Amino acid sequence: MFEFAALTYGMIVTFVMASTSRNRREARNNPPLLTLFGWTLMTFSATTGVGLLSYCGYHALTGAPVAI
Repeated sequence: MFEFAALTYGMIVTFVMASTSRNRREARNNPPLLTLFGWTLMTFSATTGVGLLSYCGYHALTGAPVAI
């Protein structure tokens, strides 16, 4: 299940980044939906990163083994 989620996430991120890069190169504005997906992916990535760091930090302070 995790592999499918990671592959899907990677494909969506690749599409968004390629589209924004192409639009910048061609001096066009990004569509609002593409901007929304970009912000959503950025927020999801940041939240997941902070959550994992917090989880590992908590377990490092308490001395409990980390199971990721």
